[in-house]
Amino acid sequence: MAVVDASEVPDREFEPVYHLYGPHRAGLPNLAVYAKELWNRRAFATEMSKASMRSANTLTFFGQAWLVLNPLLLAGVYFLLITILGHSVGGGTATPMQHFAHLTLALFVFTFFSTSCNTGASSVTTSGKLLLNTAFPRLLIPLGAVRTAFFRWLPTVPVYIVFHFLAGLPIRPHALIALFFLGCIVLFSMGMASIFATLQVYFRDTSSFLPYILRLWMYMSPVLWFADQINGQSAPIQAIAQSNPMFGMVRGYVDFIQDKNPHVHPVVFAISAAWAIGAAVVGFLYFVSRERDFAVRVL
Repeated sequence: MAVVDASEVPDREFEPVYHLYGPHRAGLPNLAVYAKELWNRRAFATEMSKASMRSANTLTFFGQAWLVLNPLLLAGVYFLLITILGHSVGGGTATPMQHFAHLTLALFVFTFFSTSCNTGASSVTTSGKLLLNTAFPRLLIPLGAVRTAFFRWLPTVPVYIVFHFLAGLPIRPHALIALFFLGCIVLFSMGMASIFATLQVYFRDTSSFLPYILRLWMYMSPVLWFADQINGQSAPIQAIAQSNPMFGMVRGYVDFIQDKNPHVHPVVFAISAAWAIGAAVVGFLYFVSRERDFAVRVL
């Protein structure tokens, strides 16, 4: 059998015809070629996502119902603990129904983020046979997990709309600005899913600790509480809350939809975009730089 020298083969890194055996090369591949192949194979990520949803029965009626019932029941539990047992409703500025609408909206979108991180973390380690038998950009695996989480989040949108009207909240044209913050959350989720997927390959306990980290992350985000409630807190608490990447994203997303503060400071837009882009760049580069090592570590 003829031996093919890797240096003589053009930039066709994902061409399945060539099987090049050589020492592992750490570092980044040709990013232009990688990005082109990533875009050309986007349908592959779509099919992986659809297969994942079919295996989880999320395309059935009861599967779709559970996607809504799970965060909705959590919102009910938190509402009971915070507004009834804690005798606190939005710092006294919101009705109980408006507080419940806030809980559902913020919890639904944060559940999308946490699901992206959890499923993204285990996406590579559960794809051993795929890594060994198929040539494709491995970054499609965590990105496919985020796509799955996004489509699992979509059924919660019409459910929230019902609570929005029950709470007597208006719908303003500037509610569309919330799409900017939703896009930041999606991009941030892609970057974090890539980071956690890489860490899980080298540290298999990552997925065990991740749910606790995400639960603490949710408590530090304006999900169970309103963003303007930190105004009366001490400077260190305000600094800690505002250093949370999800603080500005969730705040902007919720405030524009529920017309709480349509005049969000431009700094919130800049910080949210910076966190989202930064997480995506760091996560993607970290994942791509290590993906050639995945096949021998997931066995």
